[in-house]
Amino acid sequence: MTAAPSSGLRVVVQADGGSRGNPGPAGYGAVVLDAGTGAPLAERKAAIGFATNNVAEYHGLIAGLAAAAELGATEVRVQLDSNLVIEQMAGRWRVKHEAMRPLHRQATELAAGFDRVSYEWIPRERNRHADRLANEAMDAAAASAPDTPVPDTPVPAAERARAVQHREPAEAGLPREPAEAVQEELPADVTGAWVPPQTTPTRLLLVRHGVTAYSVERRFAGRSDLELTPDGQQQARLAAGRIAQLGPVDVLVSSPLRRTRQTAQQIADRLGLQVLIEDGMIETDFGDWDGYTYDEVRQRWPAELARWLADPAVAPPSGESFETVTRRVRRARDRILAQHTGKTVVVVSHVSPIKILVRLALDAPATALHRMFLGPASICAIDYYADGPVSLQSFNDTAHLAGPPV
Repeated sequence: MTAAPSSGLRVVVQADGGSRGNPGPAGYGAVVLDAGTGAPLAERKAAIGFATNNVAEYHGLIAGLAAAAELGATEVRVQLDSNLVIEQMAGRWRVKHEAMRPLHRQATELAAGFDRVSYEWIPRERNRHADRLANEAMDAAAASAPDTPVPDTPVPAAERARAVQHREPAEAGLPREPAEAVQEELPADVTGAWVPPQTTPTRLLLVRHGVTAYSVERRFAGRSDLELTPDGQQQARLAAGRIAQLGPVDVLVSSPLRRTRQTAQQIADRLGLQVLIEDGMIETDFGDWDGYTYDEVRQRWPAELARWLADPAVAPPSGESFETVTRRVRRARDRILAQHTGKTVVVVSHVSPIKILVRLALDAPATALHRMFLGPASICAIDYYADGPVSLQSFNDTAHLAGPPV
């Protein structure tokens, strides 16, 4: 069943999946609920053949997100009784199982299409609708393959641990995951040891645009569509030479503003690439502060500036907050990673988006944004691995600006 989409639709996606045998005949179920009324807007269920519980859970999540997208939802609250899937989608646990990595990427790409997505673990009794649909799908899977044998070979310990579904809630309100599964999925910084990545990284080379008139005068430059100064054009040429040394480069992406497009064009001319526009990498909208120096803002808007510096959820007058910018930059990053996996991508952007990407890579607090300096035409490099690790390779590299033209 499907309801007509509405503008600004906020929904809850509940999903479940399982198998009879783990692995065994598997299926999933998903329901999309109106966030305000709780009314069901869409249902999805399907048998997926022979699979594990976790693979089925991911299929349920993907089906639920796809249904929400079809309805035109803008904000999605995902609720699952699988703590493993919730933690992986929230980015706190790595996806180490080969069968789940492409499913995780597919779910991440779908989630990037919404304005806002949150993830919440719920107990099984609150997930009854999706659980019922999943069981109906598993019944269909079992009926279609009644003679599927249970493997004689021992199931690996981690898989046996994942098969245990019914656990009493822990004191903190989260399910007690089997110890072996938790040890396998926890990120390196939690376990206390770095786990070497096993995949080819997607590398983002982040280039800040060259100087503009506002840069020279140290003014807030948000959505003002400024051109590069002659010095800025020279900086862009030097940055292009440095990027050529760091290559090979597969893809070139730019913010839509003129100063970034002019910088990107220098790189495009040097490398023979097309400039692709990514709106999500545009600079912060500083609203009424655009064009003013910091001292001028402090004189005119002292209280507003203090609140903005103290809280990333606070926006400049008529502008956007760093919290809002972080959401769109994260979505843009995820789109780029999903579309260009394993490649080297140059992203020409601005101070705020680049700092945010560095902050997210380091898992640093929002206050770190005010403790970084990025020079004009500087370059940062971040490697993203499909199996989880993220590695900041360089930050604010401006050595190319000090030497002769290359």
